[in-house]
Amino acid sequence: MAHEEINLTLQVWRQEGPKKSGKFETHVVRINTHMSFLEMLDVLNEQLNQQKKQPVAFEHDCREGICGSCSLVINGRPHGPMQGTTTCQLHMRHFNDGDTIWIEPYRAKAFPIIKDLVVDRSAFDRIIQAGGYVSVNTGGVPDGNAIPIELNTAKRAFEAATCIGCGACVAACPNASAMLFTSAKVSQLALLPQGRPESKQRVLNMISVMDKEGFGLCSNIGACEAECPKGISLENIALMNREYISANFASRRVPTK
Repeated sequence: MAHEEINLTLQVWRQEGPKKSGKFETHVVRINTHMSFLEMLDVLNEQLNQQKKQPVAFEHDCREGICGSCSLVINGRPHGPMQGTTTCQLHMRHFNDGDTIWIEPYRAKAFPIIKDLVVDRSAFDRIIQAGGYVSVNTGGVPDGNAIPIELNTAKRAFEAATCIGCGACVAACPNASAMLFTSAKVSQLALLPQGRPESKQRVLNMISVMDKEGFGLCSNIGACEAECPKGISLENIALMNREYISANFASRRVPTK
C-alpha cells in the first residue's frame, strides 16, 4: 500500500534548561504517513542539523511501548490522540495534510524540565525505592503452583504490574497527582501473598515519598485512567487507600500488655 506524504506545521516547545524560560518554536516538515511520531521528530532534527540549528531534545528507548520514556503531550493530550497508545507507537497516518501539531513536555512540579521535551521523572524511581519490593527469600526458581492464587486476584496484580511509569497519569491530572502510578506499584505487590509481609510499611513509605516529591492530591476526575496507555484502573487507587487506612490504623494501635 502506498503511503502519502503530508506537510505539517509543528509547534515545538524549546527550553534551554530547567531554570530558563521556554517558548514554542514553529517548524514545517514534509513526512511520510508510514512514519511513527518519533521518526517524524527525527526528520525534524535532521532538518535542523542541516540548517546548523540545535536539534530538539526528546527522550526515547524501546520504541515498542514498554519503557515509558517517550512521554510527550501532543495537542494537549499525553501520548497523543490515540487511546491505549504510547508516543512511540503513534503513527503519522492519524494526522492530515496541513495539520498543526502542538508538542510539549509534561507539566508538573515533580517533573522539572531538563531540556526541550525531556523531563526529569526520577521522582517515580524514588517512590518505587521507598517500598516497591518484597523481602521473601525465594531461593531458586519456585514452582508456579507452589502458592495457590485465585485467578482474578492474579489477573488484577498482573494488570497493575503493566504500568510502565511513563507519567501520563500525572500529565493528564489537573492536580498533577501520582496516585494512579503509586497505587499500581502498591497493588501489584499487595494483591499477592508474597507482598503481604511488608504491605503496611510499604504503602506508608511510598505515599510519604509521593507527597514529599510535590505531586498533587487525587480528586477522582479520572483523566489519569483515560490517558494511561496501559489502561491502569482507578480501582487500584481505591485498593491503595484501603491499604493506607489499614496501615495507619495499625501503626497507631497501642500494644496491649
